[in-house]
Amino acid sequence: MNNISKNFLLNEEIREKELRIVGHDGEQLGLMSSSEALKMAEEKDMDLVMISPSAKPPVCKIMDYGKFIYEQAKKDREAKKKQKVVDLKEVRVSPKIEEHDIMIKATNARRFLQEGDKVKITVRFRGREADYSHVGNKILQNFAEKLADVSTIEKPAKLEGRNMIMILTPKKA
Repeated sequence: MNNISKNFLLNEEIREKELRIVGHDGEQLGLMSSSEALKMAEEKDMDLVMISPSAKPPVCKIMDYGKFIYEQAKKDREAKKKQKVVDLKEVRVSPKIEEHDIMIKATNARRFLQEGDKVKITVRFRGREADYSHVGNKILQNFAEKLADVSTIEKPAKLEGRNMIMILTPKKA
């Protein structure tokens, strides 16, 4: 909301000699001095707002500035409501995981994907387990196959330090 209000010059802040004036109903009122335009705005109990300072001559509009700012803030709030924030959920497994445990973890990951979140599957290696990274790769491929109907692979399996990571995103409907 604050970024809206500081972009416009109001009433006495406008120092230009000649301005192109637009009425509150969108009607073109023509060229006039800033003092004339300010007087006209005051008669209608409204504000003179410079909406296009880069134009030659600058364009000003007679409007209710408070109402304008309120409407802009309302539009911003509505746009924010419609945004979907995508979270990144993590599922951690070890290289020694059993098939039944993979099924349970895959079920949880499926739920996250159906809710519209991304899923990061991490295989954590301890000690000498890191030498057998092909086991981690098999586990991640198994996960990807189990979730293939609801997801696509955004980032394929990759060893990063002692962890092997793969990121899945929900399929577009």
